[in-house]
Amino acid sequence: MSISSYAALWFLPFVLPICFYVIYTDISRMKITNKANLALVGVFLVIGLIALPFDVYMWRLLSLVIVLIVGIVLNAAGVMGAGDSKFIAAAAPFIALGDVRFLMLLFAATLIAAFVAHRTAKFTPLRQLAPNWASWDQGKKFPMGLALGATLAIYLALGVLYGA
Repeated sequence: MSISSYAALWFLPFVLPICFYVIYTDISRMKITNKANLALVGVFLVIGLIALPFDVYMWRLLSLVIVLIVGIVLNAAGVMGAGDSKFIAAAAPFIALGDVRFLMLLFAATLIAAFVAHRTAKFTPLRQLAPNWASWDQGKKFPMGLALGATLAIYLALGVLYGA
């Protein structure tokens, strides 16, 4: 992996609770809150200065802006929700450029696992553990925060273990 173990180790303890919060709020309310996205950006702004060389830090900040612009366009086209696109932009600076292909594969695997787990819970008695969650009654809509939050958390955890 291109991310350094040092950077991943700095990021993980601060990012992990935000990822869990995003997963929970998207499943329970079908919302990824602006607070969560701003918290993620805030973590990068502060911890990134410690964890990354300054030139890398600045390039990663630029990736946030680029991904946000792309996300706004995709949201306007109806391809994805606003919370999803903002979360992806807020998460972008944590990803090393050399890991983008790996991240795509990780996201695909996580998305499949999240979808199967969500639908299994939705159509079995497991649903009774949280009967009022909004994601149960959304038809074909899926809480992407479940897969997005899990992907970022897994990526950083793998970065701690296998990073450069």
